[in-house]
Amino acid sequence: MNEPQITRLESKAIARWVRITPRKMRLVANLVRGKKVNEAVDALTYSLKRASTPVEKTVRSALANMMQRDEASKLDPAEVTIREIRVDEGPTMKRWRPRAMGRAFRIMKRTSHLTVVLSAQVTRHEPKKKAFLAPKASKTAAKPE
Repeated sequence: MNEPQITRLESKAIARWVRITPRKMRLVANLVRGKKVNEAVDALTYSLKRASTPVEKTVRSALANMMQRDEASKLDPAEVTIREIRVDEGPTMKRWRPRAMGRAFRIMKRTSHLTVVLSAQVTRHEPKKKAFLAPKASKTAAKPE
């Protein structure tokens, strides 16, 4: 029989060298992990955390990447979920702050790399293929003369 095929679409977006510490960005990433994209964007839009802006931009970028694919042309964005959101530590810029009696204290300006992976399940119904029938050879054409 002709059963529907369930395929899993995935898309990814990466924001690198974001000038927010990974610890602060992970607080925001944990808010939206596993949610639907619409719920996540709403939560990030009204969040007061500074890290919510780059996270929201990256989620929107991953959704736009998914919608550009041919398979996702009929996909409803409300069905897309955040499968993975990961915050990794980027390079740290080291700066110096002058202190009393000629000393200097180190300032660590940390950066983050943010990876967002979205997924959606698409059900496709393949049209039933018609069998190819070769034309029958006529009896008169088969006789040698």
